[in-house]
Amino acid sequence: MIASFKPLKGVYGNCDDSKVRLIHPYIQAIECEGMKFLMVHIGGYPGRYDYKALQLITAYTPNVFICGHSHILKIVNDKKYNMLTINPGAAGIQGFHNVRTALRFKVDNGNISDMEVGEWDR
Repeated sequence: MIASFKPLKGVYGNCDDSKVRLIHPYIQAIECEGMKFLMVHIGGYPGRYDYKALQLITAYTPNVFICGHSHILKIVNDKKYNMLTINPGAAGIQGFHNVRTALRFKVDNGNISDMEVGEWDR
């Protein structure tokens, strides 16, 4: 598991079992290297945010909003809320996706760099 050798932050999703729900919260708001990150499973995209996600975005004013649920990898710069919206896709087995995906990136002094997409067969 990643957490055994790297710092890991996450949130649980609707397909996760009770073990995952005990480890990860519904909402994760953290600061790292001068940036504010907000994570929630069901979030949406610029112009189409979920109602609860929009309330959280307004309350936390993150630089980066990370969400999932759609199982579609998408990275969008939201100019209205001045944040990067990231959906890493789906790394698990459950769902309709054909390829499992994840993202990795560096955060350094208020900047994101070296973003990479990992893809694996389902």
